Amino acid sequence: MTSVSKMPAIHKPRTFSALNGYFHAGTFWLAIATLAALLYFQEGVAALLTAWELPEYSHGPLIPVLSLLLFLRQLKDVPVTSDPVADRGAGIALLVFALLVGAVGKQAQIDDIVAYALILWVGAMLLISWGWQQGKQFWPPVVHLVFMLPLPGVIYYKMSTILQAWSSELGVWMLQLINVPVFLEGNIIDLGVYKLHVAEACSGLRYLFPIMSFSYIFAVLFRGSIWHKAVLLLAAAPITIVMNSVRIAFAGWLVNYLGLEYLEGFSHFFEGWVIFMICVVILFLLAWVMLRFTAEKMPLLDALDLDTSGWVTQATRIRLIEPSKALILSAVLLSLATISWQVRPQIDTGPVDREPFLLFPTTLGPWNVGIPEVLTENVAQVLAADDYLAVQLSRSDAAAQVGLFIAWYDDQTRNGTHSPEICLPGAGWEIAWLERVDVAPQVGFSETYNLNRAVIQKGESRMLVYYWFEQHGRHVAWDLAAKMYLLWDGLTIGRTDGALVRLTTPITKDETDAQAEARLQDTFLELTTVMPRFVPEL
Repeated sequence: MTSVSKMPAIHKPRTFSALNGYFHAGTFWLAIATLAALLYFQEGVAALLTAWELPEYSHGPLIPVLSLLLFLRQLKDVPVTSDPVADRGAGIALLVFALLVGAVGKQAQIDDIVAYALILWVGAMLLISWGWQQGKQFWPPVVHLVFMLPLPGVIYYKMSTILQAWSSELGVWMLQLINVPVFLEGNIIDLGVYKLHVAEACSGLRYLFPIMSFSYIFAVLFRGSIWHKAVLLLAAAPITIVMNSVRIAFAGWLVNYLGLEYLEGFSHFFEGWVIFMICVVILFLLAWVMLRFTAEKMPLLDALDLDTSGWVTQATRIRLIEPSKALILSAVLLSLATISWQVRPQIDTGPVDREPFLLFPTTLGPWNVGIPEVLTENVAQVLAADDYLAVQLSRSDAAAQVGLFIAWYDDQTRNGTHSPEICLPGAGWEIAWLERVDVAPQVGFSETYNLNRAVIQKGESRMLVYYWFEQHGRHVAWDLAAKMYLLWDGLTIGRTDGALVRLTTPITKDETDAQAEARLQDTFLELTTVMPRFVPEL
């Protein structure tokens, strides 16, 4: 005999109209809050749409959809109740925090921060609607939204460099296992007849992000122990690295035995969703193996909560939203925040008064400035500078030339704090020594002048490098500190411009490191006299 459970009584909100029970005071205030949030966080929404056009984040549009489905699945376990909800204060507190974080990002003109605040708003609205006791259960779909966010540029480039190095080394090891003669120099795999460059696109990040998202959902749906869920979640990174290394190794084998003409077709075939699907299959195999070591030998499909029934029914529960004081307050706060931002007094900085590098002098003291070099299209695209200068400085009595490179950014929030420490090893150069120093005592400056001093090497060749960030009169060595100053200046003076400066010189076999550094410091002193024309201070 089939039993029918009795649903608890539901308090029915007062309606403005009889449009099937969906349009009433509760949904009205929710709509106002949502519309005001989209207007207030619009810079974050625009940043997401822009990021999703990149291959690394092309999975982004799927993340909100998957989070919504994950939420509806969880909602099935939350019964409808007529009990009053009295613990909505946490939601209001989180909403205020989200508004503050969004204001920081908007004022600093760092749109990614506004996008992060958008996720806080989603969590706040869930806590306001369900209260703390019930709303806190919905953290899995909210946390999953993190996977739609673009990484900060500094973290992205550091991760990309690390993954490139690991994939290169593992790929070379695999090639050596199958007796393919190979030599690794930085991220360049030398096959003798051809050099295979493991570029940024081969780092595996475009596979890692969607695989991590999938493994997160996989772990949430998996009916196993906590350690099983943890293994499935953490397995995404090593699986991606191994698969990327297999791809690189197979490309090397293909070039070595079949020729370069087969490489392009292989590269196109094994990009994107093909690698993703192979990684998904490996995750399923891993889950199946772990189930073999459990007391209850359940089938893999039974171990995954893939029941999709009732999702539409759960979605219709939006008609039960009550016009609580907290919901009305959230709509008012969001509306006031949106209006206040639009009518706030503007910081009118105007265009930055600087000369283009086209007017850079042909001499710096006794040093002759060479013909400006043009970067390759790929390098220029990664650099994304608004203006740059790449020249060689020489003088008749110098043992070697000095390379000068300056990249100017109207807005440093977009790759402007990309440190050379990231790209030098990828060009075949390895960092033998790196330190942050204040060169002011050595060159006779009265004020602090921080920069990075590095010795890089490639085979028997060695170079001495100075590099730093110029930010409105500050000389910053640490890229993360440059990010913090960028945020502060965006908030206080409304400027996010700045430059990356680099000086390099070879350390010849006939000279000491001190002699090479004296040459570098000589050009450094000459450069600082003309720098403000092209990289303005305050």
